[in-house]
Amino acid sequence: MKNTLLKTAVLGVLAACVMNANVAGAAVNVTVDPGAVNLGYMNVFELPSNGGAFVFGSPWGIADLIATYSGSNVTLQPNSINDPSPFWYVGGAPGPGNKSMEANLYAEPAGSLPGQTVIFTGNVLSNTLTSAHSTIAFVKDFAPDFSSFNISTVALPASGTFSVSLATVNDPARHVQWGFQMTGPCVWISNLPQFGAATIAPVQPVPVESTTWGGIKSLFN
Repeated sequence: MKNTLLKTAVLGVLAACVMNANVAGAAVNVTVDPGAVNLGYMNVFELPSNGGAFVFGSPWGIADLIATYSGSNVTLQPNSINDPSPFWYVGGAPGPGNKSMEANLYAEPAGSLPGQTVIFTGNVLSNTLTSAHSTIAFVKDFAPDFSSFNISTVALPASGTFSVSLATVNDPARHVQWGFQMTGPCVWISNLPQFGAATIAPVQPVPVESTTWGGIKSLFN
């Protein structure tokens, strides 16, 4: 009788766990992946010293950002515009950058992730970027018309792992993104090496369970 009651209690707990998982929405673990984190968008601003006004924004190829994959690892560098015009460089190239570039490398899955908690992790193998450019990892949850968004960010470390997460709104019309954003002046191509780069590898999260399925099955023996 005691064993029967214990089995019933365990089955009830398992059913409740399944029900709660379905209601609350599962966590979704994502990492650096050339098959997913392969979209680019550039927002261009005047330099802060020139008022910082928004100039334009548009989709860009990831090579134009500049972002480069080698296997599953991605290397991020400051943006470089192959146009010597004074619009882009003070006094013309190879002068200092005349625009602030917000380069976004990101994933945006079809169908969004309504009501899910997205956890984005990665492993920074090296980061030699100077203070001229700030780089973050992010998870964003945009309104259906992109008019507003919720965001969670973490600064890219000099090395080691990072993790950033966001609980998304339970609305399938919204747009969920995760990836990297680098902000700073454009740099003429011959000057790029002195501004550094960051290389990030994927991290596969390992679940930790306090109670194993084998331990639960042993209750029935």
